[in-house]
Amino acid sequence: MPPTATRRRPPAAAPAYASPASAAPASASPAAAEPPPEVRERILDTASTLFYERGVRAVGVDLVVQQAQVAKASLYRHFPTKDDLIVAFLEREDRDFWATWDAVAARHAQDPAAELDAHMGWIGERLARSHYRGCPQINVAAEFAEPGHPARAVAQAHMQALRARLRQIATRLGAAQPDRLAAQLTLVVNGAFVSSPWLRPAEATAVLRTAVRALVAAA
Repeated sequence: MPPTATRRRPPAAAPAYASPASAAPASASPAAAEPPPEVRERILDTASTLFYERGVRAVGVDLVVQQAQVAKASLYRHFPTKDDLIVAFLEREDRDFWATWDAVAARHAQDPAAELDAHMGWIGERLARSHYRGCPQINVAAEFAEPGHPARAVAQAHMQALRARLRQIATRLGAAQPDRLAAQLTLVVNGAFVSSPWLRPAEATAVLRTAVRALVAAA
């Protein structure tokens, strides 16, 4: 699915706990040594940008630590493994995607055709962004062939949710075979995510909407 705008927050100044010279004394309580909550977000922001721009396998934990300007111990307190960090990245993208979807759906609760058209509109706009690099879930799933990898589980759940939501719209549209229409719509949307580099920005939304309208008309 299309990601939210790539986060490009400038790295914050290194916090005190990241500096060996300012490390907490041995007598400090465990609570005092814990990094503040915003450190987790800074790590996740940094990792998300790197994962999306360079690919998950190309980005190591050391690079995330360096660019987030945190101690490696701080990263591992929040994300015990790199897989945990990848899953957190995908889960946040998933939440952001469905938050946008739900907001659009709420504006067209009584008109499924208008809702579907509006979804294709905002998805098309994302495809046209200069920094768009495809759907994070599809990208990460392609990097991990192992069926049991936790990142693939998140990606699969996202795709299943997309098809389920499109099926609900197809049912409301009165399609004779809503499951079939949902499968076709899912294929078009995912195909658009993958094909975005070959679509001119000015045509992305129109191409997507035209394809979807043709499928609905034939359903």
